Amino acid sequence: MIDSLKSISAIASSGMEAQSTRMRVVSENIANARSTGSTPGADPFRRKTVHMGVPEGLSAGPGVAIRSIGTDDTTPFTIEHDPGNPAADAEGNVKLPNVNVLTEMADLREAGRSYSANLQMMKQARSMISMTIDLLRAG
Repeated sequence: MIDSLKSISAIASSGMEAQSTRMRVVSENIANARSTGSTPGADPFRRKTVHMGVPEGLSAGPGVAIRSIGTDDTTPFTIEHDPGNPAADAEGNVKLPNVNVLTEMADLREAGRSYSANLQMMKQARSMISMTIDLLRAG
């Protein structure tokens, strides 16, 4: 019984860790939403993405793991005409990151809710372990 509850705690813990990483990456994307290249015509910040999956290996057990943190190479950069910007090319155009703040805020909210759900699961498992120990003491 206790092993099952410990397993639940481990799964919830891995979920919390994964969502915490996801929130960090999304926050970094939001912070760099207007970061341009350092030289004229240079590429700006690229949106980062988090890829999750099941843990690998025999001792990994159930749960979720971060597979990789990559970049979004499919979404094009936004072009803005700003001839006064130091990153502007010869025509006065500046490449802006491929970060959509609205999408990032939605991802941040989803990650926060997933983190909260895992935290509630952890609290519930801890409560069940405590009740089991109390029953064993009383018996």
